[in-house]
Order: sequence, then C-alpha cells, then structure tokens
Amino acid sequence: MAVSSLGTQEDTRNESQELLDFPDNKLLIDLCGEFDKNLAEIEQKISVQIIRRGNQLAIVGQEEANKEASAILIDLYEQLENGREIEPADLDLAVRAFEESRGKNSTPQNPLEMFDAGNVEIKTRKKTVGPRTEAQKAYVKSLLTHELSFGIGPAGTGKTYLAVAVAVSKFMTGEVDRIIFSRPAVEAGEKLGYLPGDMKEKVDPYMQPLYDALNDFLPSKQLSRYIEEKRIEIAPLAFMRGRTLSHAYVVLDEAQNTTSIQMKMFLTRLGEGSRMVITGDVSQIDLPRGVTSGLTEAQRLLSNLTDVDFSYFTAKDVVRHSLVAAIIEAYDGDTLAGLR
Repeated sequence: MAVSSLGTQEDTRNESQELLDFPDNKLLIDLCGEFDKNLAEIEQKISVQIIRRGNQLAIVGQEEANKEASAILIDLYEQLENGREIEPADLDLAVRAFEESRGKNSTPQNPLEMFDAGNVEIKTRKKTVGPRTEAQKAYVKSLLTHELSFGIGPAGTGKTYLAVAVAVSKFMTGEVDRIIFSRPAVEAGEKLGYLPGDMKEKVDPYMQPLYDALNDFLPSKQLSRYIEEKRIEIAPLAFMRGRTLSHAYVVLDEAQNTTSIQMKMFLTRLGEGSRMVITGDVSQIDLPRGVTSGLTEAQRLLSNLTDVDFSYFTAKDVVRHSLVAAIIEAYDGDTLAGLR
C-alpha cells in the first residue's frame, strides 16, 4: 500500500491531499462499505473529504486530520486482509481511539470559551465563518447555549446563514446525528401556478436559499451523499407533521410565513438531544390578509420562557451590499411615517 501527500489547488486554508493505494479492489469495496457509508462516517468524525479514484482514496483536509483518517483506513484495511469483516463498532472504536490519543476526550473544549477570547469562529468543512456585528455575535452565542432560539430581523443580516453554519459545525463534530431544514412553501406575493416535476422538483425552488448556504459549507459530493442518506433533510413545513425530531439540529427559515397552527406544530416536534432555530422577518409576511403570522404569535407567547432566546437584528446588521441596508431603512422610515 502506497501513501503520498500533495497540496490541493482549490484550498486557501493550508489543506493538503493524501493518497492511499489499495492493491485489492474487492477489499477496498468492503472498506468503503455499502454506498460508501464507512467513508462518510470517517468524513463526518474526522472533518475530511474522502474521494474514491479507482483503487485509490484521496483524503483532503487539514494535515493532522488527513493523517488520522489515513491511519484509520489503513488499520481497517489490514483487518480485512486478516479475514475479519468491518462492523459498525469497529469504526466507532477506531475513531474513538485516535480521538483519545489526541487528548480530545481528556480536556473537552467549552465552545463558549471563544467568546471570552473575543475571536468567535464557526468551523465547517469548507470554510470558517464568524459574526461581524454585536447582534450576530449574541445570536451565535444563543445558538450554542439554547435548545430553542429565534433570529428575527430583515433580509441580509445572516440569520439563516449563521444558523446553517452552526448546524453543519455541530453535525461534523458528531454533536447531532442529522440536520433538518424546513421552510413554509409560500410564494412571495405572486402566483407561480403549478410547477412541473415530482415532489422534490416542486418544492426545491422554495428551498434553494438553504441549498446555497449548505454548498458554502460542505463539498458538493459530501452534501449529496448526506442528503441521499437523509442525514441532511430539506423539506417543506408540511412534511414535519407527526414527526419527533431527536438528536437533530433543526432550522425553520422564513417563519413569518407560518400560520399559528403550523408554528405550534413545528415547535412541538422538538425531541431529545435536539436544538431548534427559528428565523424570519416580520416585515415580510406573505400570508393572506387576516391570517396571523405564527412567528409574531410565538414572540408574544414565548418571550418570557427562560429556556427560549430571541435575537433581533436591524438594518445595521445587514452584511450584503451596503445599499440593502439603506433600502431597508427607507422602507422602515416610510412605515413609521404612515403610522403617525
């Protein structure tokens, strides 16, 4: 078996690539597992990307993580050469052994320590992001400390983007087993008519902002695999009814377009070991006239609960084009003038 290391051209964070050659292609198939599930497990636990190329596996990531993933793969391959099959427990034990050797389990890191240090970062597979304003910093802290958080404010303030980043970060470190994103399928003030295609093709246009954010944080091949395995789900709100969402990071986007009944239904899906984030903009409600927004009602009913946290954003927190903030302020000013 040959091992080689070379730098990648696509990365700006000193990532490297390590190549492993496996002479027995049949054993390599067993090493990868059905639908490459063993590779996916190592990718998630070690925070690397593993690409299969013939009888080679290319490992892309930080140098230390690459070495760890390589050692695990080599050990498991040698196990197969000795005539022993790979069981799920073998994979868990291999990962845990290397985590303990690096001292991860002896001194667990408090994720809130970064707030004391003043440098708040959210690390995902493809990039590291952080809050740019004080409101965003408070929001990220809320996402890390509360089981149920709300992010309310105008478009462009990073509500959904930061929630997706935290979700991916917790998923990659194994703190949650899956990520679930949802949105109400409500058209923004115009009727699009019937959309062609199957159910996924019909709802995907409503979910595109979530796909865009995920593509910023996960390699496309890895993201596709997680979606195929339903470890990452993106579904309209109607699909949440009757489910209990345990050990998951759950994000409801565009929550201002939920009805009161829908919001209550969604909030009561929260299960053991899960975290839930609700984002929305109460100035952009697209519900029919006379229908109360579930988000505004949740503000009224839940704001006094100690285990629920609300984060609010203004035009000053807009991180898109500077003109977006000016547009929001102009509309807000016109609304206030109309109320006088």
